[in-house]
Amino acid sequence: MSQPQIVQSALGGEAVVTRLGLGGEDELYATPTRTLVYRAEGLLSDESVEEYPHDAERVTVSEGRRKSKVTLEYGLDGSETFALPSKYLDRALHPLVEGVLKANGILKEEESVERLFRFSELTLVVAGTRVVRHIGSSLWDEDYEEYRYEDVTDLTFEDGSVATSVVMTVGDRQERFKTPNEDARAVREALESTLLDYWGVASLEELRAANEPEDEEPAETDEVSFGDGPDPLSANPAELSDEPKNATRDAESETETESESSHAAGQQTAEVRTEEPGTAESQAAETTTADADATNEQTAEASAEASAGANAAPSAGRSASETESASDERSEPSAADARPEEGDARKAKEGANADAGFENSGFESAGPVAEDALADEVAALRETVEAQGEEIRRQQELIEQLIEELRRGR
Repeated sequence: MSQPQIVQSALGGEAVVTRLGLGGEDELYATPTRTLVYRAEGLLSDESVEEYPHDAERVTVSEGRRKSKVTLEYGLDGSETFALPSKYLDRALHPLVEGVLKANGILKEEESVERLFRFSELTLVVAGTRVVRHIGSSLWDEDYEEYRYEDVTDLTFEDGSVATSVVMTVGDRQERFKTPNEDARAVREALESTLLDYWGVASLEELRAANEPEDEEPAETDEVSFGDGPDPLSANPAELSDEPKNATRDAESETETESESSHAAGQQTAEVRTEEPGTAESQAAETTTADADATNEQTAEASAEASAGANAAPSAGRSASETESASDERSEPSAADARPEEGDARKAKEGANADAGFENSGFESAGPVAEDALADEVAALRETVEAQGEEIRRQQELIEQLIEELRRGR
């Protein structure tokens, strides 16, 4: 695909490493030393080329929902910013970061960036011979850490509920950093593939075996003998088993204590047996009192039932008289039922008056319509509507083009 004439003039014969479309006719060109952003002619701007050198001290990214901005800071020389659609941001940053790392002497000229990972405040660059890690709000600056594969002896991964820890053994120390679980697989594949390719092995087990230190043979030493040594001091076992002189006295004191305990237990048993007759008498008295209370309650219930029967007789007489009066009221005919015919006659009369009023209103139906004139008016109206619809379509196309140019960062 041919390059625009204005781009060829800006390149000056320099080789293009990456060419990326940014929507429409806009494009990004990355060379080893700079990045060029080509803007095609549109409603808001003319055709142009913007140039951004790679020798920046800091790279910052401001990402939005539709449009993102990339800022390159050059120290005392100021900073440069260009905008592009957010969906092309990751593809544009890959050659840009590679060029910045090479311009700052971190990567070799023939070394390429295999993968670029951006997390919240962690940037991980996986290259052919090393891993570059940066922690901070910016994408990259001079405060970074570098791990060369020639110093890496082991690589392990520790799974977690939210993030996965990457443990890289560099020399005699371990370096740890965490990646989100959704990106952990991609990070693992990128690190393993580049590390194993560098060492020329097929698995991490072979890498560990290749970096294990060789077993050193123990040095031969002359043995020095000190003989059997002095005999240990020994005691007479018979003397240790002898009992002390006061052993008989302790046995007599234990016998006296047991006899006193038996005597005290016998006295407590006798006291319990003496108190049992009084307890039985109190229980009998309580039983007699409960029987008397039950007899009194039965007598009170019988009196209450007798008084309730005496009051029920007058109530029955009143109920009978009320029933007779209700039957007399139902036997009388209703006055409203006696005049159904009068209501029907009134409704018929009102309907006749309404019909007579509609006939005398003077209403007349519409006359014959001129069909030719009506057809001409409809045709003229149709032409007007079609012309307005065409104008609306042209305006819609212009609005869509304007929106597209604004999204591309113009």
